[in-house]
Amino acid sequence: MMGKMLALHRNKAASIGIGALIIFIALVLIAGMAASVIIQTSSKLETQTLQTGRDTQTEVSTGVDICTIEGYTTSNTEDISKLAIMVRPRSGTDFIDLSAVFVELSNSTVKIILNYTDSYYAEPDGLDNIFGTAVFPDTGTTGDSTKFGILVFEDADDSMSSTIPLMNRGDKAFLCINTTAAFNDIPERVTIWGNVIPEEGFGGAIKFITPSTYADNVMELQR
Repeated sequence: MMGKMLALHRNKAASIGIGALIIFIALVLIAGMAASVIIQTSSKLETQTLQTGRDTQTEVSTGVDICTIEGYTTSNTEDISKLAIMVRPRSGTDFIDLSAVFVELSNSTVKIILNYTDSYYAEPDGLDNIFGTAVFPDTGTTGDSTKFGILVFEDADDSMSSTIPLMNRGDKAFLCINTTAAFNDIPERVTIWGNVIPEEGFGGAIKFITPSTYADNVMELQR
């Protein structure tokens, strides 16, 4: 009788031990699954963080700088009929495709958005008059009021062409706008504002007030 009772007692102990082992295995499996989820989430977050860092670095360090904006009038009795906006890449910029750049301009009455046309492009080797160059879209052509031309100022590595005007470090170019087509000329004491907006990175801010009188044919409006 004592032997049977001892055997029954041993069987109960074995059952408790197996139950504990099952619980332990379940806990290990759950911990493994949780660890796997945490590792996958951590890896995904790390990848997203690296990409965000790269994108932020690109946005901060790249873009377009405006060196100067010059205006032209045929005489001191006429209004400004042409604008030449000199641009260059910001420090840290690899390439800027000027064919993908937009120029926003407003005189507080009308706002226009201009983009590049390869019909007006020039790479001169010295010029006696940039405003006499055929890079300012003609008012007589349909749609030219929303276009700008390009006059290359500096391009040592020949990275720019009429079809793919790629600017890189050291390059400079004029974005040439016919304001007769855009605004029916710009008179005295008018505030002009806008932006030169590249495909990525910072844009260049435009804001100037035209002089009270036009004493010269060529004038610097913004620097």
